[in-house]
Amino acid sequence: MKIAIIGIGSVGAAVATAICNTGLAREIVLFDRDGVRARAAAEDLGHAAAFSYDVKITAVNNYRGIRGAEIVVIAAGANQKPGETRTDLLQANVAVMRDIVPRVMENVDSKTVKLVIVSNPLDVMVMLARKLSKLPAARVIGTGTMLDSARLRTILSRQLGVSTQSVNAYVLGEHGDSSFVNWTSAAIGAVSLDDFCRQTKTPLSASARATIEHRVRNAAYEIIRGRGATWDGIAAAVADLVRCIVRDERRILTVSTVSGVGAKSVAMSMPRIVGRAGVAATLSPKMERSESAAMQRSESIIRRNWDSIKK
Repeated sequence: MKIAIIGIGSVGAAVATAICNTGLAREIVLFDRDGVRARAAAEDLGHAAAFSYDVKITAVNNYRGIRGAEIVVIAAGANQKPGETRTDLLQANVAVMRDIVPRVMENVDSKTVKLVIVSNPLDVMVMLARKLSKLPAARVIGTGTMLDSARLRTILSRQLGVSTQSVNAYVLGEHGDSSFVNWTSAAIGAVSLDDFCRQTKTPLSASARATIEHRVRNAAYEIIRGRGATWDGIAAAVADLVRCIVRDERRILTVSTVSGVGAKSVAMSMPRIVGRAGVAATLSPKMERSESAAMQRSESIIRRNWDSIKK
């Protein structure tokens, strides 16, 4: 499979490495307006690939080079800096997306290509990429709260003393400050979280849950303060999403894609079945009233940001 990555900054380069290490790509094309940077990244990654998988890695600064790509990862745009929210990037990255998506679509097969969106604010970028590309919503997929959900599972696994593989818990809504933990549907193995805590005598109080939710929501800010940017986690999330598509795994991932009809359509993260054709189905987990209210709050924030740029 040929995979193209648009934007080879810190995130795009990390995405390229993570995808290369899956062994799923026959060819990876790195596109960046800065041809020198793209060539340097391709050269470096090509040397690294000699220790793992035999992958053809090329660098281009012309969109013709992405022809034949079945998956295009868009990681271009301004990155979040210390003190900034994801929404602060809105106008700058709208201009980037409006430049990139039409050029991408001129050079790929619209009948099969899947767009994976990484740029922030992610949900609005998914909506814009879907509008510009005219692709079915199922094939314009944002990484959404995949990483947020992974952070949640990691924290819970450490607190409860179980493997992350046994933790089924999701962060939903906006990929941003209004995201929320769907505690009502959380489970450990086949047992609800509340039942697990009772059976193992490991209480998880309301204040403990609030602390966990705060840690999950603010993890990116902490990482950005410490190292200037976050890239390894999101790169792993992209690689996992790509793996799910290429292998047609039909796993449930909290990706962001447009759902709804007409003016009511919006992109935000929900549990979704993902396979070779993209998003196959969206699931509606059980929520208590406060979680439903949090979902509506996320939706209103995304719609407000969308309304500010859609003209």
